[in-house]
Amino acid sequence: MSAHQQPPGTPAVAATLPTVGSGRIFSRPVLAWASWDWGSAAFNAVMTTFVFTVYLTSEAFGGEARTSQVLGWGLAAAGLLIALLAPVTGQRSDTGGRRKRWLGINTLIVVVLTGLCFFVYPSPEMLILGVALIAAANIFFEFAGVNYNAMLTQISTPSTIGRVSGFGWAMGYVGGIAALVVVLLVFISPVVDWQGASGEDGLNIRLVAVFSALWFAAFALPVLFTIPELPRRAAAAQLGFLASYGLLLRRVAAMYRQSPHTIYFLLASAIFRDGLAAVFTFGGVLAAGAFGFSAALVIVFAIAANVIAATGAVIGGFLDDRIGPKRVIIGALIGLLVAGSAILLLGTGTYSVFGLEWTSDTTFWVFGLLLTLFVGPAQASSRAFLARLAPPGGEGELFGLYATTGRAVSFLAPTLFALCIGIFGSQLYGVIGILVVLLAGLLLLIPVKPPARVAPSVLPEA
Repeated sequence: MSAHQQPPGTPAVAATLPTVGSGRIFSRPVLAWASWDWGSAAFNAVMTTFVFTVYLTSEAFGGEARTSQVLGWGLAAAGLLIALLAPVTGQRSDTGGRRKRWLGINTLIVVVLTGLCFFVYPSPEMLILGVALIAAANIFFEFAGVNYNAMLTQISTPSTIGRVSGFGWAMGYVGGIAALVVVLLVFISPVVDWQGASGEDGLNIRLVAVFSALWFAAFALPVLFTIPELPRRAAAAQLGFLASYGLLLRRVAAMYRQSPHTIYFLLASAIFRDGLAAVFTFGGVLAAGAFGFSAALVIVFAIAANVIAATGAVIGGFLDDRIGPKRVIIGALIGLLVAGSAILLLGTGTYSVFGLEWTSDTTFWVFGLLLTLFVGPAQASSRAFLARLAPPGGEGELFGLYATTGRAVSFLAPTLFALCIGIFGSQLYGVIGILVVLLAGLLLLIPVKPPARVAPSVLPEA
C-alpha cells in the first residue's frame, strides 16, 4: 500500500501533506523521527523525574517541604500556560508551514534552558532560578511535542501508523534507560574517578544538566534534516495571535458538528492518560513506601519497567495496525485494571502457592511490571488513534488540543491517590485512586467510534 492509498473508511490523514518514506520501521525517516524521542528522554527521565528535580527538592535548597511546594507551584503554572497556548501554537505551525521550524526552535529553547541549569548551585537562593528553568523548559518541551506528534502522519501510512507510533514510544523508553545508565556510571557512581563526579557545590548534578542538554540536542538533529516542511496556507498564516483563538473555536465547533467522536476521544483519552501517567509517577513511591524497596532496588525496578514498557509499546503498535487502536487501548486498560487490582488484593502479605512462598516483593515485581507492559501500548495507540482522526493539515492544532485536555484533568489521579490514602490510612490503597481514573477513561472510551468509522472533518479557513 502506498503512502496515498487507504483502506475503505479511513480518514485521509496524509493526503495533502508532504510525506517521506514508506512508513517501514527501519526506514530513514522513521528512525530520524524516533531519534527525537530517544533524545528527549534525557529531559523527561533525567531532568524532570529521577535526578535534577530530586536535587532541587533536597535539603540544600531549604528543606523538603518548601522546595517541593515551590516546585509544585512552578510546574502547575507551566501546565496552565501549556493548556492555554498549545492548541494555538500547534495551529499556527500548521497553517504557517513552520511545523519543522517550530519543532527545532522549541527543542533548542529546551536544550538551552536545560544547559543553564548548570548554574543552579545548591543554595536556597538558587531554588527559584532552578524551578523557573525547569518550568519554562517543560512549557517549550510540550510545544515541541505537539509538533513532533503531528509529524506522525508524514512518516507513516494508514497501514503502519500504529507500529510507527509504538516504535517512537519504545525509543523514548529505551533512550531514558541509556541516559540514566550514563548518568549513573559517569556522574553519580562513576566507574572511573574524575573531577566531574565531585559532589562539591553539586558539580556532578550540574554537569548532568549539561550532559542532558547535549544528549537531547544531538539526537534531535536527524528529524530536522529528514522530514520535509509543510506548505504555507497564506490566509490563516496572516492571522494575529489573538485572532487564532477565534479560528480555533470555529474549528472546534466544526469538528463537533462533523466529527463529534473526535471530541469524545479527546475527553476519554485525557482521563485514561492521567491514569497512565500516575502508574509511573507513583510506581517508585509505592515500591519504596508500601513494599519496602531500597533506593537501589527502586532504580533497578525503574530500568526493568522501562524495558517492559518499551516491549509493550512495540507489540501494541503491531496489533494497532491489525485490529485498530481502540481495541488495543481497551485491552491495555483492562490489563492495567487487572494488574492493579492484583497488587491491591495481594498487598504486602505472604502466601503459599503450590507449596512455594509468594512474598510481597514477588507481588510487586510480577504485577508492577505487568502494569508497565500495558502502559506502552495504551500511550502509543492513543497517539495513533488521534493521528488517524486528524484532518489533513490540522494535525498540530489537534495534538495541541490533546495536550490541553490532558493538562486540564492532570489533577485527577494525584488527587484520588492522596484521597484514598487519607480514607484508608495506608499508602497501598492509593492504588484505588489510580484504578478509578483508568476505569473512568475506559468507560468513556467504549462508546467512541474507532477511526475507520469516523468521518474526517474539514477545517474552516481563517
